[in-house]
Amino acid sequence: MANEWARKVGQMLRQVRPGLGALASSRSEVAANGMVISSPAFGDGGTIPDRYTQDGESLFPPLDWHGVPDSTRSLALIVEDADAPFPRPLVHALLHSMPPTLSGIPEGGVAMRQTRQSPLGFKAGRNSVARAGWLAPGPIPGHGPHRYAFQLFAFDVMPQFPSPPGRGMLLKTLKQNLVAVTRTVGIYQRL
Repeated sequence: MANEWARKVGQMLRQVRPGLGALASSRSEVAANGMVISSPAFGDGGTIPDRYTQDGESLFPPLDWHGVPDSTRSLALIVEDADAPFPRPLVHALLHSMPPTLSGIPEGGVAMRQTRQSPLGFKAGRNSVARAGWLAPGPIPGHGPHRYAFQLFAFDVMPQFPSPPGRGMLLKTLKQNLVAVTRTVGIYQRL
């Protein structure tokens, strides 16, 4: 009964989507400058396997990147759902203060509650449910395919935040220091 109700709501909201143009990486005029991000778990535009979603194990998917510009002092990663039925994309993870020597994150490398600095050297900011950590994909059934953008940002400074930042604070603070940005997109839907 609850699933059927959720599916009907999802179908009614099918046209409500902020879209790729509302993503953090789309709001920048800075190019990738040779920086590339990918996942061995899914290709760009490919389907995210269940194990990385709320229908599976809710693990953070493995990511790899290369081509980080020499002027980079820190990296940030923002994972957003471009098709959540809200005015802005839903933030699933926000990682900041990543060392520029880091070349990826292994499977499960971000916890659902990431309250301490990672052994990999990054800190977690707040996702859209105001929690530092990974919020696995779990779109409304019947809403259609959702595009999850894994966006990597390179900055020429190492930021300092008094508390875990949200998307707005991170981008506002570092806007003038952006060196490169790139993204890969995975798709997931619940029927």
